[in-house]
Formats: sequence, C-alpha cells, structure tokens
Amino acid sequence: MFLNTASPRRSFNIPININLHGARRRQTRRGADGRGGQGARTQMPVSSVGEDRAILLGFTMMAFSALMFFVVGITTVKPYVNSDWDQEVSCVLQQTELPEEWVDCRGVSTVPCLRVTVNLTGSNQEAFLHFDEESVLLATECFYIPKCQMDRKGLQDEVQRVKSSLDSQLGSTSSCFIDHSRHPKHVILSRKYTLRKALLALLWPCLMLGGGALLVGLVKLTQCLAHLSSEVAALYKVVLKCQSPRIS
Repeated sequence: MFLNTASPRRSFNIPININLHGARRRQTRRGADGRGGQGARTQMPVSSVGEDRAILLGFTMMAFSALMFFVVGITTVKPYVNSDWDQEVSCVLQQTELPEEWVDCRGVSTVPCLRVTVNLTGSNQEAFLHFDEESVLLATECFYIPKCQMDRKGLQDEVQRVKSSLDSQLGSTSSCFIDHSRHPKHVILSRKYTLRKALLALLWPCLMLGGGALLVGLVKLTQCLAHLSSEVAALYKVVLKCQSPRIS
C-alpha cells in the first residue's frame, strides 16, 4: 500500500512510515529501559523491605509477649503469690457424710454434697477435706459436688460411688496442705498454683520476648555492619586514589 506508484503521495508515505517505525522502536527501547531501571530500582530496596518486616515482626512478638505476661500474671502468678496453702501436714481420713440438704448449683438446680472429715495428726484437730484451693472457695464444706443436671437419681448414684470409694480408705494417712491464717478448719489434697506451674506459665512469654528482641537486634546489627562495610569500602577507594599518583 505504501509502495503504490500510482499514488501521488508516495514520497510522503515512505518517510512517515519510517518515522513511525522508528518512533515505535524508540518507544520499545525506552519501555525496556524503563522496566530495567525500575527492576534495578526495585531490586535495591528488597533487603530494606525485608529488614522492615523483620523489625515489625520482632516488635509484634514483644507486644504479644507483654500481653501474655499480663494474662499469665493474673491467672497464675497472682494466685500463687496470694496463696498461703504452703504448710504440709499429715491427714487421717476419718469420716464421709452425705447431708440431706442439697446445695445450690448456679441457680438452676440443686446437687448433693459429699462432706469428708480428716484428723490432723500433729494437732489432733478435725478439718474438712477439699481437693484444691478453688474448691474451698466454691463449696465451704463439700469435698465433691457433681455437675449440674436434672437427673436426681443419677446425681445420687454418682456421689454414692465416690463415697463408697472413700469409705474403703477410712483410717488411711495422706499429706495435706493447710492455711492457718484464713482457712484453719479446711485442708486441701493438692495445690493448684505452685512455683513450678507459675514458672512454666512464664516460660512462653519469656521465649517470645527474647525471640522478638533477638530478631530486632540481629536486624539492627546487620544494618550497622552493612553501613560500616560501605564506609570502609569508600575509604579504601580514597586511599587507592591517593596512592596511585605516587606509584606512577
């Protein structure tokens, strides 16, 4: 079409066609150069973006560790610090009893209460036996309370099985814990809040805090070493330039 000899605009079509193709080639080269330059520019901050994300991850870990410290402190450490069930005594299982009056269960129904009495060998004092610290607060004189349900026959059978198991151990001796200051007439079989459990609960927040601080410290150290390396390289180049005229 462009080389048609019958066309009176032949001399104009060829230069226009060449110019258009040349413009397209120049645009293509510019686009390629632009993509290459952009790739080079985006390739440079890859390390900085990774470092920023690593620092953000480290600070996030430290923030979550602070939250975990708060939760663990309220749920485990504080009850252990405030617990006075530290004196261990010897208890002799003396009597089990099922009172006729049932206790309230969350305002929904009533459940039977199994009362267990022990004798403290050291002071010859009677006390009510409980499983742990929380059961002392939940039920003042009850050793065992079944779960809330409407089946009264099932509740009676369940408590009776526990009572029969304890009756077979009457007169046996076991270690108990007593709090003379606040609960002198109550003893517990085991402590729910101990030093070992508190330390294990604090282990995970400490690990997360240390991991976050270590991550941030390593990134900052890497940045400092990279900056120091660039300064040493620049100084080395300056020294070489100063020594080259003397050598020549």
